[in-house]
Amino acid sequence: GYQFWTKANDKGIFTITHVRTGDYNLYAWVPGFIGDYKLDMTITISSGSQINLGDLVYKPPRDGPTLWEIGIPDRSAAEFFVPDPNPIYVNKLYVNHPDRFRQYGLWERYADLYPDSDLIYSVGASDYRKDWFFAHVTRKIGENSYQATTWQIKFQVDSVNQTGAYKLRVALASATISELQVRFNDATINPPHFTTGLIGRDNSIARHGIHGLYWLFNIDVQSAWLIQGDNTIYLTQTKSTSPFHGIMYDYIRMEGPPGQ
Repeated sequence: GYQFWTKANDKGIFTITHVRTGDYNLYAWVPGFIGDYKLDMTITISSGSQINLGDLVYKPPRDGPTLWEIGIPDRSAAEFFVPDPNPIYVNKLYVNHPDRFRQYGLWERYADLYPDSDLIYSVGASDYRKDWFFAHVTRKIGENSYQATTWQIKFQVDSVNQTGAYKLRVALASATISELQVRFNDATINPPHFTTGLIGRDNSIARHGIHGLYWLFNIDVQSAWLIQGDNTIYLTQTKSTSPFHGIMYDYIRMEGPPGQ
């Protein structure tokens, strides 16, 4: 069907004009907040109609206090680390350009930076602008040969609430023929604590983009999966038959139990 887009002003007021007649759903999102707003009704547009929807209120997902977060919820991976390109691939149009992700072959730079082991991010010590690669990609290990990669997030829990529910929210800015598996404190547990299943065909990595279709996964974290002290979340992107299989993270947030 048809889509019509607009942007609200700084007071939240918006107008969508020149809409074809028909039945429509209304969706919206707010920079700085996760999730999508969906109006709980169908809007019917007829010739010459003017519709005032009144005040629309979006309540973003939130169960408990933020224990830690990585990134900015803006549906883009632009805030993360984008490496310099291989010198043989440099496009001079994007040297010292804000869209440095437009350089060719950046997916291969992951294997250059992490030839033998994968990315490890330590909450409270690492900086996502420097230490979180912009795309969770495969590692090239030979001619037309690639392997899956597992990133780690290390964080502290002073005391595990045994009766409350924790929540991990993982927002993706892009996914291409990928499966993200999430494990807590056990890198080999099978089945994993959570899997997205096979998702995505937007091909942002190959097309030198920094976002595609948005995905949000809200993971219920059992207290039994956590331990007092040092904890590790393992993020495995399992599909590895192409250099372009991978995901781009938008934002990750760990929430404690309500009222903690």
